[in-house]
Amino acid sequence: MVEWRNIPNILTIGRIILVLPIVVSICFESFRQALLLFLIAGVSDGVDGYLARRFDWKSRFGSIADPLADKLLLVSSYLAITAVGLVDWWLALIVLGRDFVILVGAGLYHYFYGRYEITPSLLGKSSTLCQIVYVLVVIMYAAQWPMPELAVQSGKWLVAFISLASGLAYLWVWGRKALIARGA
Repeated sequence: MVEWRNIPNILTIGRIILVLPIVVSICFESFRQALLLFLIAGVSDGVDGYLARRFDWKSRFGSIADPLADKLLLVSSYLAITAVGLVDWWLALIVLGRDFVILVGAGLYHYFYGRYEITPSLLGKSSTLCQIVYVLVVIMYAAQWPMPELAVQSGKWLVAFISLASGLAYLWVWGRKALIARGA
């Protein structure tokens, strides 16, 4: 029997399971199906977060699996929409490069200076939100939903700018913390 408090974790696992069908749908250019699955994944993310906070159904598993599920969905989606030519490779490189820099930076900081709690900044959260919305816009456009070309083009530049700004901000913060730790 499923305990109520495990529902957020079950939704997170479901979101991880949805990644492969979303990627396959994009690669086979079944964009309406990809859109539906991406929306289901997005709603499940919102619901699991709401339930975990509202009823204090937080868990160690959820605190690790939820952001990993989000990142897996986002990275996989960017790779897929780039592979089928919906997104320029340079934009995918910026988006994925930002995540790579954050991951490597956190690992290096941990190795040289000790544990570091990653607290997403407002700029970092805004960057992730823009990246997610852009995937949604691109898939909607590919699925031939009424979407002005301007939304796709301006979204591309917004994602590039905010992803670069966010990545540089994380480098700045970690660099300062490393200097402080080194001086201590």
